[in-house]
Amino acid sequence: MAGEKKQGLQLLDFWLSPFGQRCRIALDEKGLSYEYLEQDMANKGELLLRANPVHKKIPVLLHAGRPVCESLIIVQYLDEAFPATPPLLPAGDPYARAQARFWADYVDKKLYDCGTRLWKLKGDGHAQARTEMVEILRTLEGALGEGRFFGGEAFGFVDVALVPFTSWFLTYERFGDLSVEKECPKLVAWAKRCAERPSVAKNLYPPEKFYEFICGMKKRLGIE
Repeated sequence: MAGEKKQGLQLLDFWLSPFGQRCRIALDEKGLSYEYLEQDMANKGELLLRANPVHKKIPVLLHAGRPVCESLIIVQYLDEAFPATPPLLPAGDPYARAQARFWADYVDKKLYDCGTRLWKLKGDGHAQARTEMVEILRTLEGALGEGRFFGGEAFGFVDVALVPFTSWFLTYERFGDLSVEKECPKLVAWAKRCAERPSVAKNLYPPEKFYEFICGMKKRLGIE
């Protein structure tokens, strides 16, 4: 493992991004040192545009100069490229790995988009987003079940995928007029357990910072 830790790893990222945060959490869970390169998303630099010419977005992991794009792909890549580090996908069980990928993909396809609509839209669109948000959170709580983490007793791939969004719960509550704890108490308890992990505590920001950022974004976009 010591030899692997010396591999050159750089992460092109933006502090607010839940997708970048999951990569940071994964790197810390694996004990891998890396160079963090904060990106100006309003004025994208040459390195980012060269590393991700297709989507032109963060996060991008550079491993010995070679780019790996898309956060879930990055986390899976870390499992494969550094097999001597603690695995995040279930080891030795293809079905369990497939289920973990399914739920991580659900987070990406459902939660972020719905949360964005929740603070951007008004009227019927906002009401629909609120209804969908409650359904999404309840579905995730159902997937968690009675487990300590989504993989059972072990913190793993789905936890890494979802936990950055727990810092957005306050924003969802204030713009959606809902209570995550009331709707999904087991999910909130899971979030608190995750927050006790050093990798999570180090890389997540207080929920108020996200709410303030979105309020500023609404003002810049002229959304009342």
